[in-house]
Amino acid sequence: MKYFASILFRFILFAIFTYLILLLIWGYMLPNALKPNLNYMVGGNGFTNSRLKELKQNPDVDVFAFGSSHTYRGFDPRIFKKHEISLFNMGSSMQTPIQIKTLIKRYITKIAHKKVILEVYPYPFCLDGIESAVDLIANDRNDKHSLSMALDINNIKTYNTLIFGYLNDQFSGKSDFIENPIFENDTYVNGGFVEKKLSYISCTSFNEMSWNYKETQFEVFEEILALLKAQNVEIILVYAPIPKVLYNAVNNQEIFHERMETYGPYYNFNEILQLTDTLHFFDANHLNQIGVELFNEKLIEVLNGDGLLKNK
Repeated sequence: MKYFASILFRFILFAIFTYLILLLIWGYMLPNALKPNLNYMVGGNGFTNSRLKELKQNPDVDVFAFGSSHTYRGFDPRIFKKHEISLFNMGSSMQTPIQIKTLIKRYITKIAHKKVILEVYPYPFCLDGIESAVDLIANDRNDKHSLSMALDINNIKTYNTLIFGYLNDQFSGKSDFIENPIFENDTYVNGGFVEKKLSYISCTSFNEMSWNYKETQFEVFEEILALLKAQNVEIILVYAPIPKVLYNAVNNQEIFHERMETYGPYYNFNEILQLTDTLHFFDANHLNQIGVELFNEKLIEVLNGDGLLKNK
């Protein structure tokens, strides 16, 4: 029995060692098309690397914004600055509550006693969070919060990427990586915003659809609210504008609105602000810069009117 246990133990050690070596070779040598269960890309069109590096050097700000690409493409710190409000944009592509919780726990000392805008686009509440998780793993430091995030998602792609990320941080790291602030038609703007070269959406349409919300994402969202409240953070929930053709095609958004209203101050700017799809959006999801300016000005006006942005 002892002999068998010894053999088994040595086999497990050998298997782990072999897995780690193969994972490194797999990650460094093979093209992305041949590694569907490993996605480690430092940089990228969401500028997560630049955003989080800037955050580590950024002085205190008044407001932090979290959410998906609707956040980092929708909340422009330059517009807030004109109103004497400093904002840092913490959005990332397909960011779900699981990634928001990870970022808040990791940077809670910067966020405590401030104001937080949570951009609550319903669709990320339908996702598993894999895409945003591997983006954070590749572009931020990896710690116990990364492991907690991977366990919450419980997917082989996230585990492989996290282990590769830990190993890569030990052997080469990414501190020397400098991201070009211009990528195709996108420009990174200090404060975490990404400005798209002005363009317009063509006429489009959507069939009627329902979004399949995941209860686990709402449970994590409630953890976020409790965590922020424990740190004396003022929370504002904002649903940023999306094209009317998309907004009107989803037949079960009322469930989402009703739930958000139970969590705190909730502002659905698809109802507050009337925009034109072909003038104010660059694709079927995101505001163009003209739309961003209209939205941000209205947002600041409404929140200031309710005494939620500027300190009284």
